[in-house]
Amino acid sequence: MAAIKIMPCLDMKDGRVVKGVHFVDLKDAGDPVQNAAFYQQEGADELAMLDIAATLENRGTMLDWVRKVAEVIDIPLTVGGGIASLDDIEQVLSAGASRVSMNSAAVKHPELVRAAAQKFGSDTITIAVDARRNPVMPSGFELVIAGGTKPVGLDAVVWASRCEQAGAGMILPTSMDGDGTCAGYDLEFTRAIAAAVSVPVVASGGAGTLEHFYEAVALGGAQILLAASVFHFRTFTIRQVKDYLRQKGIEVC
Repeated sequence: MAAIKIMPCLDMKDGRVVKGVHFVDLKDAGDPVQNAAFYQQEGADELAMLDIAATLENRGTMLDWVRKVAEVIDIPLTVGGGIASLDDIEQVLSAGASRVSMNSAAVKHPELVRAAAQKFGSDTITIAVDARRNPVMPSGFELVIAGGTKPVGLDAVVWASRCEQAGAGMILPTSMDGDGTCAGYDLEFTRAIAAAVSVPVVASGGAGTLEHFYEAVALGGAQILLAASVFHFRTFTIRQVKDYLRQKGIEVC
């Protein structure tokens, strides 16, 4: 297994970093540029920035935020939210992003995944797979879009596999049931995705203890560990997480 990476996530709304529980009840978590610079200094391997209101507000990603954050870091930056076309992807990459993350637009227009991978390269395309538990689905997880507000009647694990086949280079699954709760990653969901694809999987949603990060690797099969609340509110530093993983025998970057 490749060395594990740590990826803080900046959820963006109205120019500020925010963090909620189950995608709602948002609290201010600071300035995105200051946070980005701090996390790079702390040892982050990658950074994610998600414009959480873009799809709901029917607009594209705020490119100014991308430019300002990209100027203060040199680690890979994944940007998501409101990316709905090849032109959108080109603009976000031109603004300084290393990768784009798509969710709603990819579900509505599956051909976009293949076209984007062919034009910009698979390594550039991440598919965010938001899901909630639904026993009717074969895997037990139903895909949701539009910031977690709309279930689409599609099995989330099947969808992740289709996206890999279409050329996506990374899958970012987030469990609606765990997001922001600090109760732990949804290991069953993460493991199901990791077993279904061969590209890197990002564990996301619910990290609250050092043990949770270890479990995401050892039990969930994740290769990149995304977290927000525990870093924004200084529960742990990135160095603490990496040191803990090393002590548990996990190779980290």
